[in-house]
Amino acid sequence: MSIGGILLIILILAFVGIIPVWPHSRSWGYAPGGGVGLVVIILVILLLLGRI
Repeated sequence: MSIGGILLIILILAFVGIIPVWPHSRSWGYAPGGGVGLVVIILVILLLLGRI
């Protein structure tokens, strides 16, 4: 499995993890979504630069 496949699986799990449907995560607000968004932006930049 390539690094791109591993990153895709991690991102999918992160997106599932930020969905505020569980009672313990309702009070978190937008912080988890912002963190995952930042990771996605960094990965897109690295893909465009050819580093991944």
